[in-house]
Amino acid sequence: MKKNILFFLLLFLIVKSTYTQNKKYIITGKVTDSVNIIKNANIINLNTYQGTFSSDEGLYRIFVSKGDTLRVSSIQFEPKKILITEKIIDARELDIILKTTTYTLNEFELKRNNLLGRLGIDTKDVPRNKQDSLLRRVMDFSNVNFKEKDFTIDEISKAKPPIVNTMGGAIPMAGAGAKAVIPFKNSARLWALRSKLEQKKQFPYKVLSELGEKFFFDELKIPIDNYFHFLEYCNPLSIENLHKDGRLLELIKILRAESKPYLKLIKKE
Repeated sequence: MKKNILFFLLLFLIVKSTYTQNKKYIITGKVTDSVNIIKNANIINLNTYQGTFSSDEGLYRIFVSKGDTLRVSSIQFEPKKILITEKIIDARELDIILKTTTYTLNEFELKRNNLLGRLGIDTKDVPRNKQDSLLRRVMDFSNVNFKEKDFTIDEISKAKPPIVNTMGGAIPMAGAGAKAVIPFKNSARLWALRSKLEQKKQFPYKVLSELGEKFFFDELKIPIDNYFHFLEYCNPLSIENLHKDGRLLELIKILRAESKPYLKLIKKE
């Protein structure tokens, strides 16, 4: 009995720790070079591979968890990596300053010549005998033995694409009319479950990207920190399935209808 209690207690602590680490927050901020704003800077979360761009005012908004790493980059600026700490999450704000990239040219020697830099004129100035000697040198195939069996002009047309196994776990694909051998009895079910969990994980990011931040945070007036909670609140109405089936109008209708009682609920709390 005591062993069972200790086991469940340990399991609870592990689940709680995992939930705390994976809890998502939205942070906002501005990207600048310490003086001017930087628009269209690329901000990507290297842990979730979710990204965004800074606006014309240099502003951005992105989902993060504690321990995530952001990579910020823009043309003419040095890329920067930032570790998301508890302090950043508590502030819900992160202003980013990028440094301008400096380019150094290697030394080169500029030789004197009588060329003008215009091909049509410069080729006329090169003596005819010199042109002929250069052409003969380039087109000289005297050392090539065309009778050798190993010699081929072009093997590209004969090349075949490599066989690529796109699934980990190696389920070999048989030829036409043959049967595919599945090594584990429940492989198909496990693969379907894995796919379903991945879709559920990506749903909040995809629906926000498709419907837009203004729809959720300006029109529906959902607080930024409550975004995930609001989706969980609406989830019993099969909003994930509606999104998966492409029924966006029905999805929007449900979100608009449910936002009103949801706002009243969180206001009471």
